[in-house]
Amino acid sequence: MEIKKENLKVLFSKDQLHARIKELAQEINTLYKDEELTAICVLKGAVIFATDLIRELDMPVQIEFIRLSSYGSSTTTSGKVNAVDIKLPDLNNKNVLIIEDIVDTGLTAKFLIDFMHLNFHVKSLKFCSLLDKKITRKVDIEPDYYGFDVDDKFVVGYGLDYDGYYRNLPYIGYIE
Repeated sequence: MEIKKENLKVLFSKDQLHARIKELAQEINTLYKDEELTAICVLKGAVIFATDLIRELDMPVQIEFIRLSSYGSSTTTSGKVNAVDIKLPDLNNKNVLIIEDIVDTGLTAKFLIDFMHLNFHVKSLKFCSLLDKKITRKVDIEPDYYGFDVDDKFVVGYGLDYDGYYRNLPYIGYIE
């Protein structure tokens, strides 16, 4: 599959993304009112979403980054999660929000949640994903917060990539 920018159709516009991110931030602000939060951004795909979301949060926020991989080819998941870089500070007794770009098979989300429970005794753990692709789910897991449901489309833009490209698009697009 080859993707060309001119063939992309807009699935979620820049304005739709920003409006939904503000709504998500309000839900998170309500939950963590007057508390500190450690946000863990899953690189590389979630970085744009995470920075926009974090700017809308009212509480004191620390930001950490981890890097995982689950894609075998450019468009399909390998079904196996690889921890590329997962160095984290002591998160015991902390409120933790994992920020991901998309939950599709659920394998990465499950890996992260299991990893957190095995390595830390957090005060609270929530999972926030920009996109939720329930149709491709392989494990029983749901994000606590998500921006949009998507069906079985290959999506790019706003952090999501094809072969490392198209992350910089200000919208989320797909090929018909």
